[in-house]
Amino acid sequence: MVETKEKETKRQFKAETKKLLDILVHSLYTHKEIFLRELISNASDAMDKLKFESTKGTDYVDKDLPLEINIWADKDKNLLFVKDAGIGMTRDELINNLGTIAKSGSEEFLKALSESKENVNNIIGRFGIGFYSVFMVAKKVVVKTKSYLKDEPPMQWESDGMGGYTVKPLKEEMKRGTIVEIHLKDDMKEYTEKYRLESIVKKHSSFISFPIKIENETVNTIKALWREPKSSIKKEQYVEFYKFLTYDTEEPLDIIHSSVDAPIQFSALLFIPKRNLDFWGLNREDYGLDLYVRRVLIQHKNKDLLPEYLSFIKGVVDSEDLPLNISRETLQEDIIFNKIANSVTSQVLSFLSKMAEKEPGKYKQFWEAHGKIFKLGYSDYANQEKYSKLLRFNSSSCKDEKELISLDDYISRMKKKQKEIYFILGNSRAAIELDPHLEIFKRKGIEVLYLFDPLDEFALTSLLKYKDFEFKSVDQADIKKISKMEDVDENIKEKEKLSKDDEKHFSSLMAKIKDILGDRITEVKESGRLLDSPAVLVNPDNSMSSTMQKIMHITGQTKSIPKKIMEINKNHPLIRNLIKVFKNDSNDEYIKTVAEQLYESALLMEGYLTDPHEMVNRINKLLEKSSDWYVTIKDLKK
Repeated sequence: MVETKEKETKRQFKAETKKLLDILVHSLYTHKEIFLRELISNASDAMDKLKFESTKGTDYVDKDLPLEINIWADKDKNLLFVKDAGIGMTRDELINNLGTIAKSGSEEFLKALSESKENVNNIIGRFGIGFYSVFMVAKKVVVKTKSYLKDEPPMQWESDGMGGYTVKPLKEEMKRGTIVEIHLKDDMKEYTEKYRLESIVKKHSSFISFPIKIENETVNTIKALWREPKSSIKKEQYVEFYKFLTYDTEEPLDIIHSSVDAPIQFSALLFIPKRNLDFWGLNREDYGLDLYVRRVLIQHKNKDLLPEYLSFIKGVVDSEDLPLNISRETLQEDIIFNKIANSVTSQVLSFLSKMAEKEPGKYKQFWEAHGKIFKLGYSDYANQEKYSKLLRFNSSSCKDEKELISLDDYISRMKKKQKEIYFILGNSRAAIELDPHLEIFKRKGIEVLYLFDPLDEFALTSLLKYKDFEFKSVDQADIKKISKMEDVDENIKEKEKLSKDDEKHFSSLMAKIKDILGDRITEVKESGRLLDSPAVLVNPDNSMSSTMQKIMHITGQTKSIPKKIMEINKNHPLIRNLIKVFKNDSNDEYIKTVAEQLYESALLMEGYLTDPHEMVNRINKLLEKSSDWYVTIKDLKK
């Protein structure tokens, strides 16, 4: 058949095309509304191409036409129109551009689909067929177009997306550009409603650089600020954009606006909220950055651009170079995307580092709002050093529970021979400072990090060390090494040493206590860490930390109480008196009572005493007897 520009040209799709379009319509896109985004993107591309030709000095028709996209509907006829004033198409371009799948794409696509184990989303981007998403909602599509080139007549392309398409000269006059006339399916009338069209444009195409008008009303009124020079943007514009993006009523704590040209070109506009926007923790998975390509929204709340511990960050990333599949819903290649994600993560961490250094007050505000989430970064090994420097803790050197220090602060105050960074976990500062494990650290003036959240210990034990210093829980510290350090408290008085006879009886007393407590403990030994407490439970060497034991206990992974070492402070008045009782009668019932009480008190401090009834009953009996002794002594003094 001889084809001329004056005659109508009919072309039949190949046999595979029906199957191909069926895949496009039913398998490619998650939401049918995406078709409008595709058409708007094509219209924007057409006007970008015209601007490019204009900068080259190319002459073109209808120079007075405004570069804008117009969308309108005819409800009575169930029609939708998308019009642009772009570069338009000649007859040959119309066949090449809209006939791609009929010309060569369908066979190769189906072959690739049958041979590949990939999802259809991962391979379809190689075949340039985004326009055909319109057939998800259309029973027929008519494309009318007029090229920017002089002497090129307006043309018309028409197809039902099934058997083939026709191309013919357009009889009526037409200005430069393209009009897509969509004959909607009977069940797609929603796309003639203005509110529905507006919602789609605002969701997917808000930042297209050309005006998008729906029934002559511009709907994309917010600028793509990330593409503007930072020097030209006022703070009020940033705040307006942030509130538009997040629906937050407050302005952001800080703003990160960056543009990268090499090796990959992308822009990012990120915000740090003043507060945790997921206050109740009910929307833990509702996070991510909006991903754009040339101002077109590709994915709302992409969770892979930033790691989870930076999920408090809100904002957008826009790439010029990102390869995508035709649906723009799944990334075609991972390499470039991963480079962008790594760069964005690095930028955020560097920004926080500068904030911590130059604006410590603001960084403290950030930490109080987002520190709980940020701690989850202990598994980001690629950025471990940057992450570790940004951690903040309370410590024994802080004046109160609100003061925070960095790991570098801690290291700057370490003892000369100190090789570990010590920490302890507790419910509050007051509770921690009563913990017997701390007594030797106080005596030696060794700073200890106070952790109030089990996640803190996960972070520290996962990091293993910071710089050249290992993290060590106080209950796993090498007490012999610490004991060799000088005492800092000059008011500590040396206790009168036990006689040789009392030393022997003390050893026998410890054996007696072990016999009383049985296999509830591994051993009883003299303590080198205690100053003010009579006894403490300590983990055996190379055992699981107390925190991990508690977490397993709380989560129900184990119900058993871990077997620990009981350390006894022989200088405590209670133990000295117990030695006297033991010397008088090694089987005295009081010894058993005290041993049980010391053990259960230690369990209570450790958080393992689930049933306090026996302990309370024992205390009441001891109080009863002690009150009798007290009254008797008072009577004797009269």
